[in-house]
Amino acid sequence: MERTAQAAPALGAARRVVVKIGSALVVEERTAAPREAWLASVAADVAALRARGVEVAIVSSGAIALARHALGLTRRRLRLEEKQAAAAVGQIRLAGAWAAALAGQGMNAAQLLLTLEDSEDRRRYLNARATLGTLLDLGCVPVINENDTVATAEIRFGDNDRLAARVAEMIAADALVLLSDIDGLYTADPRRDPKARHLPVVERVTEEIMAMGGEPPPGYSSGGMRTKLIAARIATGAGCAMAIALGKTPHPLRALEEGARCTWFLPAPEGRSARKRWIAGSLAPLGALVVDEGAARALARGSSLLPAGVRAVEGQFHRGDPVSVRDPSGREVARGLSAYDAEDARRIAGHRSEAIEAILGWRGRDEVIHRDDLVVL
Repeated sequence: MERTAQAAPALGAARRVVVKIGSALVVEERTAAPREAWLASVAADVAALRARGVEVAIVSSGAIALARHALGLTRRRLRLEEKQAAAAVGQIRLAGAWAAALAGQGMNAAQLLLTLEDSEDRRRYLNARATLGTLLDLGCVPVINENDTVATAEIRFGDNDRLAARVAEMIAADALVLLSDIDGLYTADPRRDPKARHLPVVERVTEEIMAMGGEPPPGYSSGGMRTKLIAARIATGAGCAMAIALGKTPHPLRALEEGARCTWFLPAPEGRSARKRWIAGSLAPLGALVVDEGAARALARGSSLLPAGVRAVEGQFHRGDPVSVRDPSGREVARGLSAYDAEDARRIAGHRSEAIEAILGWRGRDEVIHRDDLVVL
């Protein structure tokens, strides 16, 4: 169930990190104002990671909490339409708080409002992933939140834990950090059971581990431990390590790097390869891309498929559909998920990526199939 602490991943060794932050950390409870000094410390931690080449995305709660007092919505339980109204007001304040904190470190913030459905519908998933990837490439720090103004059943406690795990899966993050008001997972509720033991490393999220989540006790963040364990199951299943760490104190990411007590959930060994196996063996291709010899060799070396290497497009398919990749002799050399509809793929086939915008009238991905969506056979 657990390994020694030496087996814990190193945050600084990650290439891409998602950090999830709950309302209680972002918003001062007494004044319902942003915790500006704390946000500035997180921004400094993000800047330090980025200086070492680590890309960071933030999933932040807090919109509804930031607007409740201003709108006079101080009752403990709000109706759905009141939550949506508060979210509409609070999103502006939340985005402004993060923009100011990150700007203090010379970074640009970008706001994305997603629902879980955006990560589960294939085309919306591809759109969101492309946007996030582009923002990271441009050096921005995406700040992501649930789109509570239009969500219905999605507005419920703990959803941003699960949304953060979906984002980590979406952008192929190496690590997901859930900043919380507890320093990790215990065998039981430590406030009720003095014999509860802290688990520094969890190898697999088994049913035994899930049972340790229990119900959120008073004083804990609203999502509770169980939603964090659901997030761990999603993230680790996608090949992403996950940490639950204490977030109240300044510079929580730096503290985590310096060895602060937390719980690391190790990525499933088959996590990344599972998706590749799904693409390779479980999908019936809806079309085919015939490539030249140079492109076939580049694919074998692990490259993406660029339009310049495509010689012919067969069949009818849509963006995100599975397609077969064949060499000039007709031999299938790869399978993948197309970034373009068949008609658009035909129009850009044989052309350089820089010409895509002029040909289509809009700029899509540089690749017809990105290497993350490609399996060489």
